[in-house]
Amino acid sequence: MLWYIKSPERRMLYKELIKAAKRQAKIDWQLLDKCWQSDYREYHHFVLDYLLAMSQFLTYNDCSRLEFYARHQQWWDSIDVLTKIFGNLSLKDDKVMNLLSEWSLDQDFWMRRLAIEHQLGFKEKTNADILSLFILRNTGSQEFFINKAIGWALRDYSKYNKVWVKDFISNHCDELSTLSIREGSKYL
Repeated sequence: MLWYIKSPERRMLYKELIKAAKRQAKIDWQLLDKCWQSDYREYHHFVLDYLLAMSQFLTYNDCSRLEFYARHQQWWDSIDVLTKIFGNLSLKDDKVMNLLSEWSLDQDFWMRRLAIEHQLGFKEKTNADILSLFILRNTGSQEFFINKAIGWALRDYSKYNKVWVKDFISNHCDELSTLSIREGSKYL
């Protein structure tokens, strides 16, 4: 369900609340859990905006709570924000990578998408071995959101390492979907 509040207006409604939370340097999980239970998407967007704003305070110990959000009330836009959050966490704590590795094989395609895309925007910090592993674990999928994620991950990395992406696509063209190849080749 939606109230159809546009993002700028929605963010103004809770701007001060997030500022106060930052000053306290403490995440209000009770509030976030209550909001996530709502049927209204605007509450989910609040949770995600809050978590992005508070990401410096997140630790590996928060991963089970974040995983709950990723597994419940699943929408592509929610997963994409959680991808950024888990990606940032993976740079701070190697244990997060173990979770992402498990999720790259998960039955839930949204969790696999999260794992595949977690390095978006990492630029030179991208771990090409992990990128390759997570992609190859998901080739042959008929799921649009997985094939699109593979393409986006390749396209994003191609901005910083065209040669690697070109070679990867060339070496795995029989395994990759047409969509993944098209998306991944966009900047080559």
